[in-house]
Amino acid sequence: MMATDPDPFAEGERAARENIPAEANPYQDGSDEHALWAAGHEKIAGSREARESEGS
Repeated sequence: MMATDPDPFAEGERAARENIPAEANPYQDGSDEHALWAAGHEKIAGSREARESEGS
């Protein structure tokens, strides 16, 4: 059984892959978890946006 806490960074990456908007960050604004989730989301969403703009 996995007893590890969820990784906010990984959760943010997964949310971005599933096209969940950054505004859906489940963590309290200003918390470390909020910042990690946002960073993970931006890593995926930012690279996706960069690829899309290169193709235009």
